[in-house]
Amino acid sequence: MTRIAHLSDLHFGFHREDLVEPLLERVNGSGADLVVVTGDLTHRGRPGQFRQAAEFLARLTAPHMAVPGNHDVPLYNIPVRFLRPYADYDEAISPDRAPTGAAGWARVHGINSVDPFAWQRGVVHEDDIGRVLGSLDALAVNIVALHHPLQQLPQVDKELARRAPEALARFEAGGVRIALTGHLHLWAVGSLLGLGHPHLLQVQAGTALCARLDDRQNEFAVLEIEGDDLRIERHVAPMDEAGFRAPELLDFTRGEGGWIELETDRGITP
Repeated sequence: MTRIAHLSDLHFGFHREDLVEPLLERVNGSGADLVVVTGDLTHRGRPGQFRQAAEFLARLTAPHMAVPGNHDVPLYNIPVRFLRPYADYDEAISPDRAPTGAAGWARVHGINSVDPFAWQRGVVHEDDIGRVLGSLDALAVNIVALHHPLQQLPQVDKELARRAPEALARFEAGGVRIALTGHLHLWAVGSLLGLGHPHLLQVQAGTALCARLDDRQNEFAVLEIEGDDLRIERHVAPMDEAGFRAPELLDFTRGEGGWIELETDRGITP
């Protein structure tokens, strides 16, 4: 059994300060073998915000890996965004913006999907697709981790990252079984299975700490992987409550036809 905590969109600099300690307590108490952070560690990519993010990561008790999000490059400082977009990220978080991680059954392949020249949209580069496909472990559950989703629900009005549909199809055909993403501040997992890619389960996280009231809640997930079975614990902290509720449980299994969601005692969710 392997447990992976998935956090996204921390937005240090515009975050719920009162939720930092409950989040650390819940993540550190989750029994995670690896923590994966899929971007937007900061709100505006400023040095002080990166220091806050780095201090948070340093307090995680499990090994962690992170990839950048579009908020992790400067928005308003145009010369820096074009010439040295990752300088502060590299110094505070890691110069490896496409890390890999291993934990038990799982191999996690990080991808930097940020496009500094199209700040919000993002891109999946051809080189990254080839790198991931060339490094898959046939004996493991292969996971990709990136900030921008590879697919979106019909009601989402943001522009999909360039080359995302191609990446999704090639990853699925090549043997990637799970994708961890963020960006939308909108939770989606089972609802994506009916959109044509049943062999690659997409876990789109909400925001772990952002204080934007329109998001209504903060959350993160813990994936428990055992062979072809997956349990997801969704930990939710509504904006008008002091901490995290008991987790909602979602169970999936993978067969010849791909992933299917099982009936589960779902626990508590808002």
